[in-house]
Amino acid sequence: METIIIALILVSFIAIILLHHRRYVKLQKERIFAEITMQENERKRIASNLHDSLGPLLSSVKLNMNSIEVANQEDQEIINRASQHIDEIISSLRQISYSLLPNTLQRNGLNEALREFTRDIQGKHNLQIHLSLLKELGLRKEKEIHVFRILQEMIYNTLKHANAKNLYIGISQENRNLEIVVKDDGKGFDVQKTKKESHGFGLKSLESRVEILNGQMSFESLPNKGTNYFFKAPL
Repeated sequence: METIIIALILVSFIAIILLHHRRYVKLQKERIFAEITMQENERKRIASNLHDSLGPLLSSVKLNMNSIEVANQEDQEIINRASQHIDEIISSLRQISYSLLPNTLQRNGLNEALREFTRDIQGKHNLQIHLSLLKELGLRKEKEIHVFRILQEMIYNTLKHANAKNLYIGISQENRNLEIVVKDDGKGFDVQKTKKESHGFGLKSLESRVEILNGQMSFESLPNKGTNYFFKAPL
């Protein structure tokens, strides 16, 4: 009888621990989701201000400058140079606005946003990005932004740290799961050392996004052997 009572107490104790653990995991996920949502809303607000306020204002300044008539050629050259600088600022603002909130993602979906983003990256950096995409992923809109941010972070990591010439991105669907493989031919890094020393390479941001999607992510890398990322999440 005592054995049965002890067994029941142990079972009850384990059940309580499991219940508290599930509640803790749920609260953690809700906290992460709230933080990511707040970040996205802030990005949207800043991108909107850049696009709708500063952009038109700078264009107006440029238009007014170009309408100024000057007799002195030296003054005209100053105006021309200032106008060029304004064009560069407007271009930079557009890039910042796009990084904060890719309008193509909202209008045309994940595939087109990735194509546009990788084209832009290749136009500015010595990195060839090879995309392999499905025609239709079947992802809900609220999930697309997280997948885009995950891939965006992986690409930025490659640019910042890998010194790679090629980056291969493959997106597929298997048994109602979204599967992504990202590989580069860069210098690689010591995975265990990086995990111990810091959450560098954007790992914390990646892990938060993956958790929101109820996904799994792993990566492998060795010095001078490149880096491979593996991501899987239910559709």
